[in-house]
Amino acid sequence: MSHPGILLTKEPAPQTIPVCELPMKVYEPALNTGPDSSSGLATAGFRTAKYLPEEWHQHNYARYHEAFADRDHSERVRLESQNVAAFTAELAQRTQEDSTVKVGERLQDIHFWKSELQREIEDLTEETNLLAAQKLRLERALDATEIPYSIATDNLQCRERRQPPDLVRDQVEVELLKEAELIRNIQELLKRTLKQAINQIQLNRDHKEICEMDWSDKVETYNIDEKCGRYNNQSTNIQFHPSTSRFEDSASTPETWAKHSHDNIYRAEREKLASINLRALIDNILRDTAEDLRMQCNRVNDAFAQQLEVLEDAKHKLEHHLKKTLKEIGDQEHNIEALKQAIKDKETPLKVAQTRLYDRSFRPNVDLCRDAAQFRLVSEIEELTASIEALKKKLLESEQALRNLEDSRMNLEKEIAVKANSIFIDRQKCMAHRSRYPTILRLAGYQ
Repeated sequence: MSHPGILLTKEPAPQTIPVCELPMKVYEPALNTGPDSSSGLATAGFRTAKYLPEEWHQHNYARYHEAFADRDHSERVRLESQNVAAFTAELAQRTQEDSTVKVGERLQDIHFWKSELQREIEDLTEETNLLAAQKLRLERALDATEIPYSIATDNLQCRERRQPPDLVRDQVEVELLKEAELIRNIQELLKRTLKQAINQIQLNRDHKEICEMDWSDKVETYNIDEKCGRYNNQSTNIQFHPSTSRFEDSASTPETWAKHSHDNIYRAEREKLASINLRALIDNILRDTAEDLRMQCNRVNDAFAQQLEVLEDAKHKLEHHLKKTLKEIGDQEHNIEALKQAIKDKETPLKVAQTRLYDRSFRPNVDLCRDAAQFRLVSEIEELTASIEALKKKLLESEQALRNLEDSRMNLEKEIAVKANSIFIDRQKCMAHRSRYPTILRLAGYQ
C-alpha cells in the first residue's frame, strides 16, 4: 500500500485478498459389521446405494462449514473493499488537493518568471528607445559637422587668394588646418560610434524578441495551468486521456525550465547594461566633440582677430608713411623747381662776367693788363661756374630722390592695396562666413 503523503503519478492497482483453498475433507463410509448385519442376497439391492446417517450428517456439516467459510471470506472481502474504497477516495481527494496545490505553486513560479520577463521586455524597450534617441543625436551631430568643415575649407581657399607678400603661413592658417583635421577626426569617431549604436540596437531588439517569445510561452502556459487549477470533480469538460500520463522525451525539468528564463533575462540584462554604457559613452563623446569644436572655433576666431589687428596696424603705418612720402614728394618737387630757378638765376651773372672779360680782352697794347678787375672777373666766373655745377649736381640728386620717392609711393600704395585685400578676405569673406558656425547645442545633436 502506498504511503498517504506520497503523490501518485498513476492509478494504483486494486487491492485483493489472496484466496487460500480449504483442506479437503475425506469421508470414509461406515460399514455395517454388527450382529444385525445381513450378508444375504435378498437385501443386497437395498443396501448398496445408500449412505449412512453419519455420512448424511457429515455431508451437511461439510456444507455448513463451506457456507460459513464463504460468508466469512465474503465479509472480509466486503470489509476490505469498503476500507480500500474509503482509502482510495481519501487518497484521490488528497492527491487531487495536492495536485491543485502543486499547480498553484507552479502558477506562482510561472507568474514570477512571466513578470520578470515582462519587466525585462519593458526595460529593454525603454532602453532601446533611449539608445535610438542617442543614435539620432549622433546623426544630427554628424550632419552638423559638415558646416564647420565647409567653413574651414572655404576659409583656407579664400586665403589662398591673398597676394604676396601677405600669402604667408600665419597662425590663422595653422589653426584652420588644425580645425579641418579635428573635424575629420570627429567625423570618423562619430561614424564608428554610430555603427556601434546601430549594432547595439539590433542586439537589444534580438534579445527583446527572445524574451517576448519566452514571455508568450509563459502566458500560454499560465493560462493552461490556471484552467487546470480550476478543474474539479464537478467540472463538465473533463474526460479520460490515458496516454497523457507518459512523460514526453522533450519535456524539460524544473531546473532547466527556470535556467532557460534566467539565462534569457541574464543575457538581456547584459545587453541592457552594454546599451546603458554605450549611451553614456555617446553622451560624453558628443559633449567632448562639441566643446572641442567650439574651442577650436574660438581659437581660429582669436587668430583672425589678432591677424586683422596686425594687418590694420601695418596698413595704418603704410598709409602714414605714404602720407609723409607724398608730402616729401611735393617738397622735393618744389626744391627741384627752386634749384632750376637758381641755376637759371646764375646764368645771367655768368653772362655778365664772361661778357666783361670778353670785352676787356680787346683792350689795346699795354692797357691789356692783368689788373685786379681782371683777376676778380676771372674768379667771379670760376665761382659762378662752380656754383652752377654744384646746383646742377644737387638738381640731379634731387631728381633721383624724387624718382625714389615715386617708387616708394608706388610700393606703399601697392602694399596698402595688398593689406586692404587681405583685410577684406579675412573680415568680409572668412569672418562673415564663420558667423554661421553651428551652436554647441547643434554640434551636440540636440537640434
